[in-house]
Amino acid sequence: MRTGTRKALALVVGVAATLAAAGQALAAPPPPDGGGLTPQVVGGTRAAQGEFPWMVRLSMGCGGSMLTDQLVLTAAHCVTRTGNNTSITATYGSVDLQSSSRITRTSTYVHRSPTYNTSTGGDWAIIKLAGPISGASLLPIATTNAYNTGVFTVAGWGATSEGGGQSRYLLKANVDYVDDTTCKNSDPYYSDLIPAAELCAGLPQGGVDTCQGDSGGPMFRRDNAGAWVQVGIVSHGNGCARPDNPGVYTEVSTFAAAINQAKADLGGGTNPPIGKVFENTADVTIPDAGAAVYSDVTVSGVAGNAPAALAVGVNIVHSYSGDVVVDLVAPDGSTYRLKNSSGSSTPNVSTTYTVNASSEVANGTWRLKVQDVYRADTGYINSWKLTF
Repeated sequence: MRTGTRKALALVVGVAATLAAAGQALAAPPPPDGGGLTPQVVGGTRAAQGEFPWMVRLSMGCGGSMLTDQLVLTAAHCVTRTGNNTSITATYGSVDLQSSSRITRTSTYVHRSPTYNTSTGGDWAIIKLAGPISGASLLPIATTNAYNTGVFTVAGWGATSEGGGQSRYLLKANVDYVDDTTCKNSDPYYSDLIPAAELCAGLPQGGVDTCQGDSGGPMFRRDNAGAWVQVGIVSHGNGCARPDNPGVYTEVSTFAAAINQAKADLGGGTNPPIGKVFENTADVTIPDAGAAVYSDVTVSGVAGNAPAALAVGVNIVHSYSGDVVVDLVAPDGSTYRLKNSSGSSTPNVSTTYTVNASSEVANGTWRLKVQDVYRADTGYINSWKLTF
């Protein structure tokens, strides 16, 4: 765990605020472990509202991700045991832990991996919430090791320096895959690495890492279709952002079957949509009080018509969501209104709409049409997807 030597991980960046100021009851961060190294401020940036909408902050000082709309995936070392538990508060829906728009739910039950703290490894747990979060964005887990290399993204509200205070705002950074041999040989701390159960990631020069308070949060990357998939869970590491001391993450694909079985046993909530997903992740600038812009998705290989409950996932970054009008345009030009303009001053549009498109042929080019209809605020289409 990322506590003491095994740091309760958090992104170390130059934006600092305590969770106590955010109304979170947390134990004091553990002191930095020894070794004679000067902790570095980890390089990261503040995440935009809606950029990683499935992120969760847990009241014991850990992170997590929405597995279903009522289940949160986190680390086993963040909880004490399997059983009834009503002491945890999950915060969802805002990068700012002090935002009035944040959503909170209390826990009812915890399932802790039965193989945690054994030679098999398995630093994962699932927290069941008292009720579902309607329309919650979900982060699918990797079921194969195909995505266990490359560049990963990490995010969290943890310490902004080794042994430092927690962050009020969600922070993000990218880290590189570190192979098992390099990781094990980087420092004596890593000699007990479990290659079949753990992944390492970081930068050889240090300076970017997760740190105290990020434990349980996801490490993720794009899959072959361009959608986010969770490949790791923040677990432990030697200090924060030290050179040649990568972070260690639970290898999610190794435990995917066990996680999915526990998810089924716990019930509650819906699973990520099953079906073919078509996504466009290219940014499209939305002109202020200007003409509509379009982002296209080409669908192929889907037989017959679109479903009566076509899922349209929209992620628009905008400083004033009330200015934005959003339509879905079918291949034959038929238009379906997803969102009207309104007086809402909240930023961003990050949600999944359901459209009865059963009269439309599925294959062809679908378009997301977005227009800013009032002056003074700007934004862009970050991504959108169709799930058949």
